[in-house]
Amino acid sequence: MNYQFSFEKLEVWQTARLLVGDIHLVTRNFPESERFGLTNQMRRAANSVCANLAEGGTRQSSKDQAHFTSIAYGSLIELLNHLIISNDLAFLEAEKLDELRAKIQPLSIKINNLRVKQFSLIAK
Repeated sequence: MNYQFSFEKLEVWQTARLLVGDIHLVTRNFPESERFGLTNQMRRAANSVCANLAEGGTRQSSKDQAHFTSIAYGSLIELLNHLIISNDLAFLEAEKLDELRAKIQPLSIKINNLRVKQFSLIAK
């Protein structure tokens, strides 16, 4: 196996990465009229979770790490919002929303726990 960067070893990043794939699959079925709207926003939000966890993992200070982890958390909540709106607009079935929410909820806890740990290191 090739060298792994530190962020690749993070379980939270690995979980977020899997969610990106789920979002890309789900949005394939969205109307073409949403290609540059909701589809793009959802994919970008999912990608942002991973990207910010990765970038934060490269930072030396706990303050910088916590900043990027906070952005990742915000992107995850943004994604959940888009999923709910997608269901409201009948682009996403309720069962699929529930399935994705069941993946987002534990991921949000993991990201929040990482953020709390990072902020606790700042206070020391």
